[in-house]
Amino acid sequence: MPIATPDQYVAMLDRAKEGGFAYPSINVTSSQTLNAALQGFAEAESDGIIQVSVGTALYLSGNKVQNRFSGSKALALYAHEVAQHYSVSIALHTDHCPAENLDDWVRPLLADSIERRSRGLDPLYQSHMWDGSAVPLDENLAIARQLLDESVKANTLLEIEVGVIGGEEDGVSAEIDDKLYSTVDDARATIAALGAGERGRYLTALTFGNVHGVYNPDSVHLRPEILEEIQTVLGAESGKNKPFDLVFHGGSGSSAEDIASAVRSGVVKMNIDTDTQYAFTRSLAGHMISKYDQVLKVDGAYGNKKAYDPRSWGKPAENAMAARVVEATEMLGSAGRAMR
Repeated sequence: MPIATPDQYVAMLDRAKEGGFAYPSINVTSSQTLNAALQGFAEAESDGIIQVSVGTALYLSGNKVQNRFSGSKALALYAHEVAQHYSVSIALHTDHCPAENLDDWVRPLLADSIERRSRGLDPLYQSHMWDGSAVPLDENLAIARQLLDESVKANTLLEIEVGVIGGEEDGVSAEIDDKLYSTVDDARATIAALGAGERGRYLTALTFGNVHGVYNPDSVHLRPEILEEIQTVLGAESGKNKPFDLVFHGGSGSSAEDIASAVRSGVVKMNIDTDTQYAFTRSLAGHMISKYDQVLKVDGAYGNKKAYDPRSWGKPAENAMAARVVEATEMLGSAGRAMR
């Protein structure tokens, strides 16, 4: 199947919310890790989401180019081609765009989608995230409102962050403190600014103690019950059951109990980066360490070309990352539930 159409993406999210499961959203950094994610989703018979970060977008364009729009577009075009050979539906997403990168990344991609739509084509990316966690909430939501209008024109979905994610990802960082917990008032302000779907559909990363990257579990205290409280209160006020389509950021290393609780509260997308990066690189490192005398020109020798051919370590690394993607689908309940 090709990359999901806008309607198929909406259907994916509806199925997750109604069925009580969520999709892993896997960060990739290359065509190779994208292939690994596709392999994992296919092996699990799960639909899913693949995403690129602000730093990856730059990296993908090449060291001498450094253009986020070009890098993101290039990977998307590649994904649209290779995804045709898999029997699962995959959505493409751009992750964590701070204010300083809206004009060189997300807005050009939205403009590209609007132009493609004028020619009867689907967008290359199905959703984009605006990360307004570093600005005051009223400013965050004012920008989100503008981007939601553009997203409707582009036939894409918008993801926003209400609250702060701790830790660091691609240069976007925050302290691990009380600011990591969204409130009912934050959620109320979000619906006042963006509506409850009538202005356009959007995804919301409400925070409940989430932290990016590798961390000491003793310093992180997830409180997924916050999500249930917000959904209940705002559901009563808006007349809509579970009004928010929720996103779980900083999912790597979370307990099965916390993940299950978050999904019950309406999480339909959980971002995974650290765990899949490690799975890929751990395999690569094992190859290099165990075959160092074949990879390197030790004592003036030439080594063994078969050992340092990138395919010799790349294929096992892809398999290792794919296995971690399968594990994520099983934990989130999307395994075996691909749309047909």
